Amino acid sequence: MLFSRLLIPTLKENPAEAEAVSHRLLLRAGMIRKLASGIYNYLPLGLRVLRKVERIVREEMDRAGAQEVLLPAVQPAELWQESSRWQVYGKELLRFKDRHGRDCCFGPTHEEVITDLVRKEVHSYRQLPLNLYQIQVKFRDEIRPRFGLIRGREFIMKDAYSFDADEAGAEACYRRMYDAYNRIFSRCGLSFKVVEADSGPIGGSFSHEFMVLADTGEDLLASCTSCDYAANLEKAEVAPAPGSPGPPVGDAPELAPTPNVRTVGEVAAFLKVTPADIVKTLIYETDEGPVAVLIRGDHDVNEVKVKNLLGVTDLILAGLIRVQELTGAEVGFAGPVKLKLPIYADQAVARMTAMVTGANRDNYHLKQVNPGRDVKITAVADLRSVTEQDPCPRCGGVLTILRGIEVGHIFKLGLKYSKALKATYLDQEGKEQYLYMGCYGIGVSRIVAAAIEQGHDANGIIFPMALAPFQVGLIPIALNDPAVRECVESLHADLEAAGVEVLLDDRDERPGVKFKDCDLLGLPFRVVVGAKALDKGQAEVKERGSNETKFIPLKELWDYLGKLIQEGARGNIIS
Repeated sequence: MLFSRLLIPTLKENPAEAEAVSHRLLLRAGMIRKLASGIYNYLPLGLRVLRKVERIVREEMDRAGAQEVLLPAVQPAELWQESSRWQVYGKELLRFKDRHGRDCCFGPTHEEVITDLVRKEVHSYRQLPLNLYQIQVKFRDEIRPRFGLIRGREFIMKDAYSFDADEAGAEACYRRMYDAYNRIFSRCGLSFKVVEADSGPIGGSFSHEFMVLADTGEDLLASCTSCDYAANLEKAEVAPAPGSPGPPVGDAPELAPTPNVRTVGEVAAFLKVTPADIVKTLIYETDEGPVAVLIRGDHDVNEVKVKNLLGVTDLILAGLIRVQELTGAEVGFAGPVKLKLPIYADQAVARMTAMVTGANRDNYHLKQVNPGRDVKITAVADLRSVTEQDPCPRCGGVLTILRGIEVGHIFKLGLKYSKALKATYLDQEGKEQYLYMGCYGIGVSRIVAAAIEQGHDANGIIFPMALAPFQVGLIPIALNDPAVRECVESLHADLEAAGVEVLLDDRDERPGVKFKDCDLLGLPFRVVVGAKALDKGQAEVKERGSNETKFIPLKELWDYLGKLIQEGARGNIIS
């Protein structure tokens, strides 16, 4: 392929709009261009990378026994109303009316559509198991799209849905998908970790996320250094402390004046205690009414855990006026004693014996508050985010907090959608049974960005061999030299005939510009042919990300490159 015939509008400067490394480099490399907030055009090189990801995904899904379909992007509201998600999904669901006034949405996911298809076509146990997948455009109307392809509004996703006769069959399919996902991300050349995860708005009883490890990742995960336990921070369990709390301290809570002292840090300094001695009383509005959540002062509340405990869809921190209405005090002075709300305490709070809390009175706190004696607790649970100071909940080992980018998520849906949409089959005895379902998603376009977040340097992208738009950048020095031109054209033809993906930079540009663009595009190998090296029958070869340059005899070039390309692509075949 000739550089001059491709649309590759590279940029020298960093675009002001780009926050993430991948966003900046995809724009600079001329692989994407913004159309609207969170919506991008894919240019030729960006599309080549995307298609490579799609090919790997298709091959492994097919290998796992899944069948490809293509479902409509526009979905009727009636299906979402059947599953009850029309009301609860949130503003990310792009709703609109067609010309006849019928409510529709642009699909952010396809559980309802695939379940509707299967309930109409599958009637007998003889048609099971079934696993259907698609690669298609999705749309989620993010309130603040950011980081380019990492969190856009429109994106390309692979979503698969399995249907089984029973829970054992569903579990077996889940394991096949788990293994297939490991092969997919290994073949893409990514360093990743599989973590336990919250199922979120998709629902279901259990799920795993596949996280590409990157310092710039927006997701946090806890990983044990001694065993294989790993979980998204939203899901990561806090191991309960051994033993039981000691006896109450003091006869009753002690009122302490704390004028204009509101934050944990301020209260700790004023009363000469530590943040671990203080309990925060957080007031939340939910779709079931207001509640209070108690968290130790040195811990952070985990709102996903709170939502799961309460079984609610909406969980919003109450505003200043609402806090005053419910507690009688301004924010910073709310406390649990005599508070007439359901109170949910983190397990660390339940173990305390002399805590400091707000007094529900402006400019006052209470000391020597004992949860079992002074606070009417509705329930105790793990409601906080894990930290590196916590032991592993499985083996007691050391936890480390890592950053990652979610690129895949698999769910055990069970009967959630089949019951809602009445998707059934007849078993061997002719009895009607609900289908057991699973759901398996991969962010195809997000993989492109995640690979760049993981592989880059000051000069540009460092693509894994499996994803690079071309394997070799062929750069002539002085293309107007007949000997150089003849050599590079011959090399170009021979390498392409041998199955090597080559980008011949035939532009009338200075060598330095060509070198910089080759690095920027992330091509794994740069082959330079100039008059001096040609006189010696050699070409200059440099591997992307390496400072070492080698001079290889032209007659040995294909064998040399072929071996390196094969080594670089060894992840393309997973047994």
